[in-house]
Amino acid sequence: MISENNKLSAVQMMLGLVYLFMVPVLFLFLSGDWLWVEGWIFGVWLIVISGVTLTYLVQKDPELLRERFKQPGTGNQKVWDKYFIYALELLFLAWIVIMPIDAKRYEWTIAFPFWLKILGGIELLISFFFLYRSFTDNTFLSPMVRIQAERKHHVVSTGVYGLVRHPMYLGAIFLSTGTPLLLNSQYGLLIGVVTSLLLVARIFGEEKMLVEELEGYEDYKNRVRYRLIPLVW
Repeated sequence: MISENNKLSAVQMMLGLVYLFMVPVLFLFLSGDWLWVEGWIFGVWLIVISGVTLTYLVQKDPELLRERFKQPGTGNQKVWDKYFIYALELLFLAWIVIMPIDAKRYEWTIAFPFWLKILGGIELLISFFFLYRSFTDNTFLSPMVRIQAERKHHVVSTGVYGLVRHPMYLGAIFLSTGTPLLLNSQYGLLIGVVTSLLLVARIFGEEKMLVEELEGYEDYKNRVRYRLIPLVW
């Protein structure tokens, strides 16, 4: 007999797989060019990072997988954070829709220098590392700002969390700015910068909660001094 936990993981896996392929297909469809090389690079990147992360969670950390599927407003999520999540979701949707229309279908953007496109590709590789390691290093990586008391939430300070305090945000920023550079989308880059600033703003509220409500976080801040960029901030 299949346990309820396994059933839940199977449903989540199916939903994840649908999402996994839907976004790249939509992306190429909106571009109007199914042979768009840069679009395929981003699509393959997205499928690989999502696939390996989802596989890891199903096999190694189903509790975190269930946490990632929680709806905004559940648990003891901070009220203000719901608005951040909705804003980030809207920005991501706009980012996905506008980039292929801007860069390929209507070519609104003046072409970036080749070295900027290479820089964008390098940012995607760095993003892959920080995003994947954030999931494997931190079983409490909730999409919501909340204390997971039911899971015995505690400070994680190993792996990439020994480099910076918010490695997943760092990976997301590399993704948000690197992708439009690779694809040649100035409008996508603008949305990526706005997204990055929103993540930076979210850090302040998140750390205030962690200092006040999570035992040992103040000591962790003293040991790992930088939020996002080593030796800078």
